[in-house]
Amino acid sequence: MRRVVMLPLRHFAARVLLACAVLSAGAASAVAQHAAVAATAPAGSAKDRGVAAVDVRLAGDLVRTRLVLDLTASVEMRVFTLADPYRVVVDVAGLDFKLPADAGQHGRGLITAFRYGQVGPGKARLVLEVREPVSIDKSFVLEAIDDQPARLVIDLVPTDRASFLRSAEAPSPQVDPAPAIRGAMAEPGTAAEAKPSDAGSAARSRLPVVVIDPGHGGIDTGANAPGGGVSEKTVVLEVALMLRERLEKGGRVKVVMTRTEDTFVPLGERVRIARRNEAALFLSIHADSIRARDGIASGASVYTLSEKASDAEAERLAESENKADLIAGVNLQEEPNDVADILIDLVQRETKSFSAHFAHTLVGEISPAARMHRTPLKSAGFKVLKAPDVPSVLLELGFMSNRQELRQITSPVWRKKVTEAIADAIERFVAMRTAGGGRIPN
Repeated sequence: MRRVVMLPLRHFAARVLLACAVLSAGAASAVAQHAAVAATAPAGSAKDRGVAAVDVRLAGDLVRTRLVLDLTASVEMRVFTLADPYRVVVDVAGLDFKLPADAGQHGRGLITAFRYGQVGPGKARLVLEVREPVSIDKSFVLEAIDDQPARLVIDLVPTDRASFLRSAEAPSPQVDPAPAIRGAMAEPGTAAEAKPSDAGSAARSRLPVVVIDPGHGGIDTGANAPGGGVSEKTVVLEVALMLRERLEKGGRVKVVMTRTEDTFVPLGERVRIARRNEAALFLSIHADSIRARDGIASGASVYTLSEKASDAEAERLAESENKADLIAGVNLQEEPNDVADILIDLVQRETKSFSAHFAHTLVGEISPAARMHRTPLKSAGFKVLKAPDVPSVLLELGFMSNRQELRQITSPVWRKKVTEAIADAIERFVAMRTAGGGRIPN
């Protein structure tokens, strides 16, 4: 029987990643920064003072476009722009969005659409999609006067690309999602909690770590059900929390969550959470919405990482999921493709074998509990699966565009069966790795 021996990759991976960081340190990104702070805004975050955005409107044309956000009190804000594609980003600490359900779906003038939501605990963001390079002509906050609410105002005017890029500079201190993720992990059952204070806690700290990653979150809603009302970010978080509860009751693994609430987590930070915790397994959970050529897509699928997608549907899905950071208005410097290819070639060979083994195990466990896609095992270039030394798999629970599957995905009975099956697969995989000393059985 041929046995594959797991190489001591972690220290080697760290050296390779350090070299890649040096190679990519000089890469520049097109970020135009325009900071704006309301001089009259009171101290403290908007959340501390219970400030909400209650209405929004657009005015103007292609010569000048104005966005007005009605607030329950004045706030401090910061405004900056991002290129490729052109976006204007407005950060307000702690603002609560209570806008109409259709807000942002339609544009006017230079603004084609906009998104809003949380990018971390107490950190709110508004991302304006613009049709061409723009200049932030004015940005200010008006205090409430008589029957007029406080208002946040942004005026945009056209500019050319060269002028837009010439204004690029290193971003000033901003609402940074990374610290929020570390804070979100600081809860019972995660690696961020305090040192163990009893024998039970000490035993849990020695258990293999499994990272559960509910996809999307905050400003990134993911897929939406037909007619609205149900979003992917909410569905997968609820399933992930059920899975955590089941695994913690089993007592065989220690669970770390990439998020435990409706907050945005950059793709790179999700990977770093797995690596920082030296995870034995990383599982990203999704429930997407795409249409196959022969009708509405249906069935659960399990994805592993590959440089070339297994099929066109997998490629489209990976492209959609990899846009999460762009959707949230995050400007993250990525490694050049040739460096990423070197990492995959040198570091991920053994990890990919473990990922494939878990993917087969997961399909085997879920199949009796849920309907599977006609080709349940797939692969594509998902950014969130690129931890070089952590076996990583992405699970699509089903498709929210399919009304029948939507009823299942939102059913407590269905969720209980599926989370039990997922937990069984995780426990089997971790037991195999522990008993086999890091070897994959044939």
